[in-house]
Amino acid sequence: MCTALVYGDAAGRSYLGRTLELTMDLPYEVAWFPAGFPVTSQAPGHPALAYAVDHAFLAITMPWRVPTPEAPLGMADLKVIEGLNDKGLTFSLLSYPAAAGRAQGVEMTRAVLAASDLGSWVLGRFASVAEVKAALAAQPVVLEALALLQGAVSPFHYVVNDAAGASLVIEFHKGEMQLYDNPVRVMTNGPRFDWHLTNLDNYTFLSNVDRPAATFGGYAARQPDSGIATAGLPSSSTSVGRFVRAVYYAEFAEKADTPDGAVNALAHVMNTFDRPRGVSIDYPSEGGGHMEVAGLKEDAARPYATEFTSWTSLSDLGRLLFFVRDYAGMNFTRFDLAALRDAAQPLALPLSRLSALPADATGSLKAAAKAEAG
Repeated sequence: MCTALVYGDAAGRSYLGRTLELTMDLPYEVAWFPAGFPVTSQAPGHPALAYAVDHAFLAITMPWRVPTPEAPLGMADLKVIEGLNDKGLTFSLLSYPAAAGRAQGVEMTRAVLAASDLGSWVLGRFASVAEVKAALAAQPVVLEALALLQGAVSPFHYVVNDAAGASLVIEFHKGEMQLYDNPVRVMTNGPRFDWHLTNLDNYTFLSNVDRPAATFGGYAARQPDSGIATAGLPSSSTSVGRFVRAVYYAEFAEKADTPDGAVNALAHVMNTFDRPRGVSIDYPSEGGGHMEVAGLKEDAARPYATEFTSWTSLSDLGRLLFFVRDYAGMNFTRFDLAALRDAAQPLALPLSRLSALPADATGSLKAAAKAEAG
């Protein structure tokens, strides 16, 4: 359902790529949250936790509720799925259905952070993975039953990366929070993150060096093409298979000499995880399970569900550039966080509009607020 990986260039600079796969298009927004933006995180039964954004950030977001004529959506309703802040810190939310479990024991009089606000809390308040780890040691985080997802309890896990190369996995497994240092800087979905690392022990034979010739008895075998090195990679689109492939590509893709070359190389890598509609389908009668979203239905004209890459994003953690494309296009749209720093008000654009915007849509995002105000 999701694949995230960090690519390093020849100078050791970091670039994050991620895909998101679902069976339907959702009302995603590309949103800018300036320094000073107020956030109130509310978990049932606990006092609200209020904080202000210290570090401005750009994010792909989803609303946490279905709007009504009486209560239209506002910026406070948008929850972060993927984002980059002005210090080069990234946050990625990925599906993990095994998150729910026994509720954490936290005093009811204590303010807690709702898990749906982890994205704004991480990106808005911290500059490094080390700061996030230290803060999580003191700040309780509570999983919630999400009405938008038909009552599913925060079925996600999270990965945080910084510009210095540190990576952190935040995972709730059956209600218990675990923090993992992420030495491979890769993330997919279930099973547990530490299981994925153990599974890599089965792939120590992997190399990017082709062995195009071998002798078997008296027969000299020769491969007529290049690429035999990848024959040992898992071929399925399952979370387990994608994790191994993501580690392989992050490790062996040629290290670009320039940041522009690195973004281009990462785009090519993420193309290998792009999933067209129909290449993997589930019939309801076979028990296939997919995320159910209130107010949205899968295409009733098809007797099956098919996951596809709803969008792909790239983050340049050093130059503070964010790129995104949706299923409707093959080209990435760029947003420049440095050029957004003078935008003191929150801004948002529907992701579905990107294909009609210029290659650099920073100005279009700024203009969106002016158009609304006018």
